[in-house]
Amino acid sequence: GPFPSTSQPGTWWSHPFCCRKAGCAQSQAAHSPRITPQLHPLCCAWFLGAALGRSHLPPAQKADLSGEATAATINHSLTLLQRLQELLHNSNSSDSVLRVRTAASDEAKVFHTHQLLLSLQSEVFESLLRNQSVLTLHEQPETAALFEKFIRYLYCGGVSILLHQAIPMHQLASKYRVWGLQRGVAEYMKSHLASESSQGHVVGWYHYAVRIGDAALQESCLQFLAWNLSAVLSSAEWGSVSVELLLLLLERSDLVLHSELELYTAVEGWLGRRQPEPAVAERVLRAIRYPMIPPSQLFRLQAQSAVLARHHGAVQDLLFQAFQFHAASPLHFAKYFDVNCSMFLPRNYLAPSWGSQWVINNPARDDRSTSFQTQLGPSSHDAGKRVTWNALFSPRWLPVSLRPVYSDTVPGAVQPARIEDGRPRLVVTPAMSSPDFAGVSFQKTVLVGVRQQGRVLVKHAYSFHQSSDEAPDFLAHADLQKRASEYLIDNSLHLHIIVKPVYHSLIKVKK
Repeated sequence: GPFPSTSQPGTWWSHPFCCRKAGCAQSQAAHSPRITPQLHPLCCAWFLGAALGRSHLPPAQKADLSGEATAATINHSLTLLQRLQELLHNSNSSDSVLRVRTAASDEAKVFHTHQLLLSLQSEVFESLLRNQSVLTLHEQPETAALFEKFIRYLYCGGVSILLHQAIPMHQLASKYRVWGLQRGVAEYMKSHLASESSQGHVVGWYHYAVRIGDAALQESCLQFLAWNLSAVLSSAEWGSVSVELLLLLLERSDLVLHSELELYTAVEGWLGRRQPEPAVAERVLRAIRYPMIPPSQLFRLQAQSAVLARHHGAVQDLLFQAFQFHAASPLHFAKYFDVNCSMFLPRNYLAPSWGSQWVINNPARDDRSTSFQTQLGPSSHDAGKRVTWNALFSPRWLPVSLRPVYSDTVPGAVQPARIEDGRPRLVVTPAMSSPDFAGVSFQKTVLVGVRQQGRVLVKHAYSFHQSSDEAPDFLAHADLQKRASEYLIDNSLHLHIIVKPVYHSLIKVKK
């Protein structure tokens, strides 16, 4: 990845216990991984009275409401929650039985349950238990293994899950329409994309999100894969990437990786393992941006790549065009070819010729600056030309609207401006101008690395063009004053600035 790299994939997740009926508010979307369950007093008191043989709450739970001054809230919800947990092990008071079977086993897991409690949480159970008290449920082995956890959630409003349990738990929540749990698991997945696992999990979660139509989870997974592609390419889950996902990734210009050659090498390995149909392989190979690969490396690929030799006819025109691009000046090339297409647009390459890493120690202290050089462009014609860039970081820059001004009504009075009113600012400007810039504009991308689950990964990518020297909304929501800020690694801000030359056609391309 673009930055140097023990995880806690297990999470206790809980929702406020709520009744679907009788006026109780439905749980909202997932909260933080650890939430104290709150039980609705009406449904809990009524249910416990019936289940435990009591018609009223214990005297300790009554408050003196004779006057406003003596009013108080007395909360025994944890005691109530404990009693609900005890019901799971009390088969004598149950009024329904769930028998969970799988195709792989003749034995069934038996759960003695309480119809009211299941019906409060799941409309599916409410319907199934309306006219019968014994249900036989058929589950896949993965979901059957988690069914006890699932039932515990229905009783207690909380569940502890691991990375590999997220999909089967989400499947159970969806099947039985336990919407609070479904949303909670989806939020868990979006917040644990960076967690480390031996076989990887983000690709599998993306494919699952596609199957169930969860667009938000799809986009979260896709963005994570794009911004941390180098780490994915070297992981075990790269081989599980589907054709559709691979093509989606190859279309993107925001991929973060060392070079286009690194991407080609990974694609070549994927093709070798998956052996797709020739038409699919050709679509994949034509999505590689060959002009971004130096000609010396292109020659080596033509001579040594078995995949390229097998499909040479499908990409011959692109290779020829790439060699032309490197042989001619960009201005001359742009007269005859349309350079306003993705083939000539660099991705976010981490190689030194495309930008520089910048680690700012104690970033809240004062302004900082640095300088670095990049290549003028990816064309070999410009191989020896460099552009020097100046970068300025300010932790507490004040927009004009917030700067101190003199008051018209009170002479000498100044509008107060607090330090906390300022926001982080990053400005990147060229230190030189040159006629070589004709026909070229520069897109700047700033990657922000953070530590998540023990790994350093890209959290944000800010892009801005030559017409603007400043990254808009840069770290707008980051509190760099706090040493525990998620944007700081050992009290340092880790940035990587990338400059991407973008060519423009100077005259209309001949048809």
